[in-house]
Amino acid sequence: MASFNLKVNGKSHQVDVEDDTPLLWVLRDHLGLVGTKFSCGIAQCGACTVHLNGNPTFSCVTPISSVGNSEVTTIEGLSENGDHPVQKAWEEVDVAQCGYCQGGQIMQAAAFLKQNPNPSMEEIDNAMNRNICRCGTYHKIREAVAEAAKNM
Repeated sequence: MASFNLKVNGKSHQVDVEDDTPLLWVLRDHLGLVGTKFSCGIAQCGACTVHLNGNPTFSCVTPISSVGNSEVTTIEGLSENGDHPVQKAWEEVDVAQCGYCQGGQIMQAAAFLKQNPNPSMEEIDNAMNRNICRCGTYHKIREAVAEAAKNM
């Protein structure tokens, strides 16, 4: 085991884990941040998306040893009161069906809109295509990202 110092959602944490432990399991099992979900485990669905220094990252395949001094932001740290423009748009549009993918979808959308605050629908589709929704609410996801862009 090795000791790692992490900065997650603006707070410092120390964890003792194997260096190949995926960031996802450190967040969920060691820090109790369960908003980031496990689904595929092979970086194909996006349910585990978090931000590393503001960039969307699949935490299921990110070894803790590669995080270093990066700032990790999870869905719990995106906003204090669930009032990030993407979260508010998600509620306004009523995107969620089962809700399982929503944390990863929201994190992907937030990172995308930070880089491109005035996207076209095609750009939204391209940015969000890495995240799978088993319920097929892609039309609502697209609408919510466009709505959030108006308030970024």
